[in-house]
Amino acid sequence: QVQLVESGGALVQPGGSLRLSCVASGFNISLWNMNWYRQAPGRERELVASINTGGDTTNYRDSVKGRFTISRDNAKNTLYLQMNSLKPEDTAVYICNVPTLTLWGQGTQVTVSS
Repeated sequence: QVQLVESGGALVQPGGSLRLSCVASGFNISLWNMNWYRQAPGRERELVASINTGGDTTNYRDSVKGRFTISRDNAKNTLYLQMNSLKPEDTAVYICNVPTLTLWGQGTQVTVSS
């Protein structure tokens, strides 16, 4: 079964860190560029970060630059998002995506609050 499963979301205080994982099954992620999106209540889904197949080209939305790092381990078929210096406005469901396959995970909840 082709699917993406995210994990690692949690409640964290402002300034804290989290590492999200997205494990793929049923296909080989090394062939595909991948993205992390997020969606907060009442807001549109927004692109957070992108990475190419080899992992040597990444892009970030301005609000997370310098705080978030997207990476991948093709041998483990896993995509990651390291999030540091978290802010309340980072609160959202974080979802991984393979754009070419129009494939989405179910998401993992990140809540930043004191």
